[in-house]
Amino acid sequence: MLYIGNHTSSSKGYLAMGKQMLANGGNTFAFFTRNPRGGKAKEINPQDVQAFLQLEQENHFGKLVAHAPYVMNCCAAKENLREFARETMADDLKRLELTPGNYYNFHPGSHVGQGAETGIAKIAEILNEVLTKEQSTTVLLETMSGKGSEVGRNFQELRQIIDQVELKEKLGVCLDTCHVWDGGYDIVSDLDGVFTEFDQIIGLDRLKAIHLNDSMNGLGSHKDRHARLGEGEIGLEALVRVINHPATKGVPFILETPNDDEGWAREIALLRKEYEEKQG
Repeated sequence: MLYIGNHTSSSKGYLAMGKQMLANGGNTFAFFTRNPRGGKAKEINPQDVQAFLQLEQENHFGKLVAHAPYVMNCCAAKENLREFARETMADDLKRLELTPGNYYNFHPGSHVGQGAETGIAKIAEILNEVLTKEQSTTVLLETMSGKGSEVGRNFQELRQIIDQVELKEKLGVCLDTCHVWDGGYDIVSDLDGVFTEFDQIIGLDRLKAIHLNDSMNGLGSHKDRHARLGEGEIGLEALVRVINHPATKGVPFILETPNDDEGWAREIALLRKEYEEKQG
């Protein structure tokens, strides 16, 4: 089965997000746990959650991909910013237990001149403080495009974070097609090779979600500018190969393309058609 949806607004609650995704033709979705620029999270309505869980079960949704706020920087140089990251992640993981067994995706952070090695150690330190044996949520490190001082610009840096975390079984990876392309991984001409490298360095068992986006920029540009499917440098044909690749079977695909619900519905319908044709 193809699990696909888009990044949607959480402002109206879980049930509204689920209904909107069904209207878009999707069966999974991503959402920010709070304002992407930070701040206090909204109170969760338990009745809303229960109604959504029933809708989710009836419609065979795939795993949901909650997203941490962009401003959460686990490897910041300033300790007050790291404390915000620590508290935010701990609070988000606690709240996500109301919808158990899903994913929590975050950008590893920017080392802001401290160096990648220091950044990696600081990210792992916070994960070691926050992750618990009891949690049902898997925390996903996102692949990054390598702009500025971002950590996670290649598979090796993500592997180094994982290696320093005690509860490794609570970690996975979200691969962003725009980010890896901008980071220098040629998913157009050598998709098999990219997945082979991912498997050798990280392990395909840790590939838990994919942000499916085209890119406005060329291979290795380190820019991170998303484009609608088929309107960028990656192209629709290559992205269709991603959804049909054996390495991505059963993985939720999240569209973060610059669209509205009508546009996402078109993209979801297009991908479903392409997927079903390839699957026979």
